[in-house]
Amino acid sequence: MDCLFCKIAAGEIPSKKVYEDDLVLAFYDIEPQAPIHFLVIPKEHISGADAITPENSRIVSHIYEVIAKLSRELDMKDGFRVVTNCGEKAGQSVPHLHFHVLAGRSLAWPPG
Repeated sequence: MDCLFCKIAAGEIPSKKVYEDDLVLAFYDIEPQAPIHFLVIPKEHISGADAITPENSRIVSHIYEVIAKLSRELDMKDGFRVVTNCGEKAGQSVPHLHFHVLAGRSLAWPPG
């Protein structure tokens, strides 16, 4: 499989890690849109939010637990945004489930 995020999770492509455990990897975005901008990905390949099933949904819960832990560790007490895109027209550029976490500035709504 030629998946960028699978290669990052496997350590084949370097990343600036924020957090890692057996199930997920969090790393800083290479084109940050906020002072704090990192991604959290499952190590298991899941193509996107539309591929979440009863068999793999536990990973989404774990990802949000990791995001909560990192929000405390990185002192994001003023708030943060979690975004996942599903499909090319929605802005998903890598077909591997991932969650952007942004903080450190005011974030307008609707985005962009």
